[in-house]
Amino acid sequence: MNGETQPDETAQIEPSDTGEPLHPRLRLHRDFSSRYLADKRDIIVCVPPGYDEDADRAYPVLYMQDGQNLFDPRTSFIPGRTWQMREHADEGIGAGEIEPLIIVGIYNTGERRLAEYTHDPDRKMGGGEAGDYGLMLTRELMPWIAGEYRVHRDRLATGLGGSSLGGLVTLYLGLRFAQFFGRLAVLSPSVWWNNRSILGYVDEHAPQVWERPRLWLDVGDREGRRTLSDTEMLCRRLRANGWVSGASLHFERIHGGTHDEASWAKRVRPVLGFLFPAQ
Repeated sequence: MNGETQPDETAQIEPSDTGEPLHPRLRLHRDFSSRYLADKRDIIVCVPPGYDEDADRAYPVLYMQDGQNLFDPRTSFIPGRTWQMREHADEGIGAGEIEPLIIVGIYNTGERRLAEYTHDPDRKMGGGEAGDYGLMLTRELMPWIAGEYRVHRDRLATGLGGSSLGGLVTLYLGLRFAQFFGRLAVLSPSVWWNNRSILGYVDEHAPQVWERPRLWLDVGDREGRRTLSDTEMLCRRLRANGWVSGASLHFERIHGGTHDEASWAKRVRPVLGFLFPAQ
């Protein structure tokens, strides 16, 4: 580890792994390295319509976990199934519902995903490296993105999001690094991790956050009884700690929602509309 955080600049805008070109507003950065984490990871950036034509405009930014599942069907966990995040964002922006924004997808590192996306270790499953992941994000990746792209750097213009374990780590980092993130997208979070320890973390750390981040929380009603009840319990805990329904908090039980990319894709446009509403 040499402490360098810049990715391979020779691959700043390149084809997908199959050699086919990405959409022109998707920029793939290979092998982002960190002094906090052992593994390099790819970063994919989606810029909004008009980004290249208006060189003076800066944009809010949303950082997303599991970046390989967001845009490119050839890198997604289930080949061919992505969040279709660019398409849904473009539709919402075009309809005047969503403020134009930059979306940064942070690829997970496969086997180390569980470790990096969990905030404390489980006795049987291990984990607990989310703090170091957060340092990579806030001290290395975010400054690098701000140097390469025209993003607003203030907290209220910066979001973080993810689903499943990615939703869990989003909530954890949103509280631990609250000075950086004013908007959180927490989809189908893995509240179950380590005997629901995230609930105690909310109780402990929420009072230290001077302003509650705007937070989208959801769960599909076909994700299983335990996942549904855990997420509803988390919602109650957030409300007890100062989040206000309809203002700083949107909770939704998704009719027919399942725990997969196809279901999360259907939630992209309303999530972005709540977190980044058009001005």
